[in-house]
Amino acid sequence: MVTVLTFLLIVTGVALWMTVKIIPMREAGVVERLGKFKRVLNPGIHFLIPIFDRIAYRHEIREQVIDIPSQSCITRDNIQVDVDGLVYLKVMDPQRASYGIGNYRLAGINLAQTTMRSEIGKLSLGQTFAERETLNAAIVKEIDKASTPWGVKVMRYELKNITPSQHVMTTLEKQMEAEREKRAEVTNADAEKQAMVAVSEGERQSEINISEGEKQKRINEALGEAKSIALIAGATAKSTEMIADAISKPGGSAALNMQVIERYIDTLGQIAAKSDVSVIPLELANVRGFFEGLATITGNGEDVPGDDGSAGSERPELGGNTKPSPEPGPWNQSRD
Repeated sequence: MVTVLTFLLIVTGVALWMTVKIIPMREAGVVERLGKFKRVLNPGIHFLIPIFDRIAYRHEIREQVIDIPSQSCITRDNIQVDVDGLVYLKVMDPQRASYGIGNYRLAGINLAQTTMRSEIGKLSLGQTFAERETLNAAIVKEIDKASTPWGVKVMRYELKNITPSQHVMTTLEKQMEAEREKRAEVTNADAEKQAMVAVSEGERQSEINISEGEKQKRINEALGEAKSIALIAGATAKSTEMIADAISKPGGSAALNMQVIERYIDTLGQIAAKSDVSVIPLELANVRGFFEGLATITGNGEDVPGDDGSAGSERPELGGNTKPSPEPGPWNQSRD
């Protein structure tokens, strides 16, 4: 009796296990009845007919991340690089994912690798680094086009690493070093150019300032000289006028002649002092007669008229036409 009861319990448990199915929220089940697709089980509790129905496939309905292994690719400029990435996909139709492809994950990996090699071959090495977004979009478009019959939607693709070979890395480092040196030389050249321009502008402005200063100096000197000449001319005119007024007065001519004689004697003495040999002019012998006439004029206070009432310019002592003969003596002799 116990054995029968145990048997019934086991049969009942197996029947319930085969009949009642619970699908988690993250999955979808594909039911086959007698080996033929029957329906898709959504998350929740479901009842199946034992022996006739079975859950043939279970699919993850959340977005899945598949790691694409690294592979060698050749760029358009014939440079070998190792590229890996990540593909994000989601099962949209469990029926197609079950019967449209044997293993959509493996198919997605292989399709991503082949598409990636094809797209890398269209770009140069520099473009693969600079146009990652364009490359990712192109790979997603190609994979999604091929995976539509599988009931799988490719959400996005991301390149992880693009690694050139060691030889290419060494070459790129040398190229970058050369570029840095080039930019440094260009920067230094620009700095030197700007410095030379600044120095030349400073020298130019300095020369302009000096020339302007010289110009203003000459103008000021010319104006000063003109004013000096004007003042000297005015003073000369004033002195000439005063001399003329003085001469017109009684005894003015005698005073003027006395000044002329004094200047003449002073100049002659200066010339004699500067030279080893001095020559005394013959006219110097007339100085005595001149002084005698001057004494006569100053004694009378005016010129002595002649017998006919004219001025006494013909008298020898007044320096008339008749000249006294020079007296013998040292006045008309040369001295060493």
